[in-house]
Amino acid sequence: MSKKSILKVLSVTLAASVVATSFASAADLRMSWWGGDGRHVATQKALEYCSTKTGHKVKAEFAGFEGYLEKLTTQMAGSTEADIIQVDWPWLFQFSKNGDGFADLKQFAGELDLTQWNDSQLAPAMINGKLNGVPVSVTGATFYFNDEIYKKAGLETPKSWDDLAAAAKKLNPQGLYPFDTTRVILMLMVEAFAAQISGQEFVKPGTNELAWTAEDIAGALKHYQWMVDNGIVRSAKDAAGVGNIEIFDDPAWVTGRIGGTYFWDSTYSKYDDPLTVGKLIPAAPLQIPGAKSDGVYKKPSMVFSISRHSKDPKAAAQVVNCLLNDKEAIMILGDSRGLPASAIAKSTLEAAGKLTPERLEGAKIVAASTGPVMSPLIEHPTVQELFKDVIEQFAYGQLTADEAGQEIVDGLTKALRRL
Repeated sequence: MSKKSILKVLSVTLAASVVATSFASAADLRMSWWGGDGRHVATQKALEYCSTKTGHKVKAEFAGFEGYLEKLTTQMAGSTEADIIQVDWPWLFQFSKNGDGFADLKQFAGELDLTQWNDSQLAPAMINGKLNGVPVSVTGATFYFNDEIYKKAGLETPKSWDDLAAAAKKLNPQGLYPFDTTRVILMLMVEAFAAQISGQEFVKPGTNELAWTAEDIAGALKHYQWMVDNGIVRSAKDAAGVGNIEIFDDPAWVTGRIGGTYFWDSTYSKYDDPLTVGKLIPAAPLQIPGAKSDGVYKKPSMVFSISRHSKDPKAAAQVVNCLLNDKEAIMILGDSRGLPASAIAKSTLEAAGKLTPERLEGAKIVAASTGPVMSPLIEHPTVQELFKDVIEQFAYGQLTADEAGQEIVDGLTKALRRL
């Protein structure tokens, strides 16, 4: 065989070897997440980019928040969860009590640049020394008001509950409400009021022992009733008249007949985007009489975890790194999951002017607010269902505030023993 022929054979063999190696290193992965349409579109575009960059195909599995936990619970029980999973931070402790429920991301430091998060950011996702997820963003609950509604009425943005009561007197005759709390938001507010009154988390640090008293919770419910009585918010019956929907889907919210509400700052777009009137402006926490703190909870809004059953966790880690630390992917995702926790993501979006003043101001307010260290137990499904059920009974007049406070304490005491 001539030298030219030998070189040709070697060239073809080498090319075939490279192609085979390339296909062998590529992985077929799945990624699941919840969110709204904006997040779905941005994430799919980012996955297309990251698939091209890493060579790994990623199948997108997305849905709304309602029902996501139930589906994930079924998948985790059957070991059929996606390779990359968007997980609400408190769920980590439900699925990984001993730290073994998800892959330990510290094992993939070569694929995932963990230096983009500081120790305090990673600590909430660390269970028994194992990193069960990386924070996508950090969030806290605070107040937001529709600037146009208050401007048209000649009112300043409320700085106290008395301001809201005064605003109600001017807005109610026009069929408007200065504020509103429905469904999950009502539960979140009652919990914040109880935290303000007690000055502490609902369980004693490091335990499952209840710290709030029946009086703390009754006081929170009485303040909510004061809000209803003074026309600050609609009654539960009136709010339910539009159907079993969240406030951002309520026509009264969309068309500017409600002046504000309370939500996690990472979900800003979900509440602001539907508005046809005005823009939401973040405001400092409003304290109820006798408050010992702002009662603001802060937590990782969500984490990206990798399944311990993934056939190629290194490939999954490469995709996660691309989504959270690659500048091109960062620009595609923008603030679709809130203010990014990754240092390079935050600096990239800030430099590009992609973070709105409202988003930055909301994060600043949350960071400066006071409140108890958040226990993941407060977002356990059993705890949340108990709160929602009893608060609803109170809101419909089936229980007094004192009766509801005692029922919640009795129910939580029993539930916490089992968790």
